[in-house]
Amino acid sequence: MSWASHAIAELKEGRQAVIYPRGHSMKGKVESGQRVLLAPCEPAELKTGNIVLVRCSGRVYLHLVKAIGARGWLIGNNRGRDNGWVGATAIYGKAIEIG
Repeated sequence: MSWASHAIAELKEGRQAVIYPRGHSMKGKVESGQRVLLAPCEPAELKTGNIVLVRCSGRVYLHLVKAIGARGWLIGNNRGRDNGWVGATAIYGKAIEIG
């Protein structure tokens, strides 16, 4: 069970969800423990710089969309690390309010 299982379930049902992610990988955009309101999204409408709740390489992250291309969406943190490319089904929702 993931730290964000409750949010993933809500987003899959088409509802908004609130999470309080921990860690420093998004420092400067999302601080550890800060409230994040997520909304369901259409991955095709995402832009680089959007913050998404996503499963990448078997882990769930609240990270940035760093690039969009033929391979899907490149996911990474706000400290220069790329986690990898994901397809549309790996993206659960988009941050619409932080703080």
